[in-house]
Amino acid sequence: MMKRWGVGFCRVAAGVLLLGVIGGWAAPVAAAGETERSWGQTVYVPVYSHIFFGDRGAAFNLATTLSIRNADPGHALSVISADYYDSGGRLLKRHLGAPVVLNPLASTEVFIPESDTSGGFGASFLVRWASEKAIVPPIIECLMIGARSGQGISFVSRSRVVQEASPGPSTHESRDPAPDAAGGGHKP
Repeated sequence: MMKRWGVGFCRVAAGVLLLGVIGGWAAPVAAAGETERSWGQTVYVPVYSHIFFGDRGAAFNLATTLSIRNADPGHALSVISADYYDSGGRLLKRHLGAPVVLNPLASTEVFIPESDTSGGFGASFLVRWASEKAIVPPIIECLMIGARSGQGISFVSRSRVVQEASPGPSTHESRDPAPDAAGGGHKP
């Protein structure tokens, strides 16, 4: 009986894995020996300005650091924008007034203090970056950290690419329109 259940479980697990690969659950992987490259991307990064804890759902405020790391050892990239949105998708702040050039293996960050809860539980960043040639994409993530009464919590949220840029210098010159402050459309 135990042996039969084990085989059946393995078949179900293999089927679920196969469906996941066919259905696109797995992240795309570069071919063996190749490194993923991009001319630029728009990247969504989840942010948690607070989390809930306890039976009453009390809020635990968190400080957030958006980290953007150029992972390409031979080429620079430009961070075009790092825009902060609240839980409703409303633009709260554009954190870059001008593009920031990151040399090979350099990094930059944006800090949101623990006292700033304007983003809410479902806040996010949209980060746009571009390069003059196809490069290893940067590592973009948020580190959330908070401490209270000797207790601390920290965790990282991973980013997700939502748009690939086309090759060429035009990726440096334009900004995608962002939703306006009322959340009802795009700015002209």
